[in-house]
Amino acid sequence: MERKRSRLDIINDILVSIQEKKGEIKPTHLMYKANLSHTQMNNYLQGLIEKNFIQRTKVKDKDFIAITEKGHQFIQKIREMKIFEESFGL
Repeated sequence: MERKRSRLDIINDILVSIQEKKGEIKPTHLMYKANLSHTQMNNYLQGLIEKNFIQRTKVKDKDFIAITEKGHQFIQKIREMKIFEESFGL
């Protein structure tokens, strides 16, 4: 049986999904890629905007979510933590 994703896993999934789309993604596409409900996504996005991991942008009247440098740094640190964890067989 698979475990539920932790808050950290969900945040990482959101940021990686944005990063994989060349740094910006439409909100609906992000919701599907990160496997979140609309309410969940909005709650996470609000927190990530407040922490300056992402920002909302508009291009030709279309909304996008863009990752910031701080968001890229967070992804890198999570990767380092996973490598560290795996090195101990956890």
